[in-house]
Amino acid sequence: MSQRHNKPEILHSEVVAKSRLFQIEQVHLRFSNGVERQYERMKGGSRGAVMIVPIHQGQMLLAREYAAGTDHYELGFPKGLIDPGELPIEAANRELQEEIGFAANKLTLLKELSLAPGYFSSKMQIFIAEDLYESRLEGDEPEPIDVVPWALADWEALLDNVDFSESRSVSALFLAQKYLQHK
Repeated sequence: MSQRHNKPEILHSEVVAKSRLFQIEQVHLRFSNGVERQYERMKGGSRGAVMIVPIHQGQMLLAREYAAGTDHYELGFPKGLIDPGELPIEAANRELQEEIGFAANKLTLLKELSLAPGYFSSKMQIFIAEDLYESRLEGDEPEPIDVVPWALADWEALLDNVDFSESRSVSALFLAQKYLQHK
């Protein structure tokens, strides 16, 4: 049986690098057994982010857009940052309109995820969007995003698509399938 540990004490922290989007913070910790370690963690904005699995007429609507990190066009679900003062559910509906040209009458929170919690502090809330209707808002993307419909019944084939590799999108797909099976 595993035992619970007390959180380590932060002895010192300092920002060691900073960019427009991120800060790298070095953290000196003392664990409950007396061992001290230094860690580095990337701190993004504290606003959080959303990802949405849009369901429309028996299909999921995916977005194909350029990802600078992989230097490749990736296939995934619409996503974006939560604007200051905006609720996550509002951000989800806004991102849908900006990225795929639809809004949702029904948005359901599936789960909040973290990405590499040993290094990143950011969280992403995953929503499923149903009862969609056409509505477009101007986004901040440098080029139009390709909307790729994918049959719900063919969801497992999506896992074999080489362009569908982002871990958050894969997680969102499984969460959406679980939600739809229990509906």
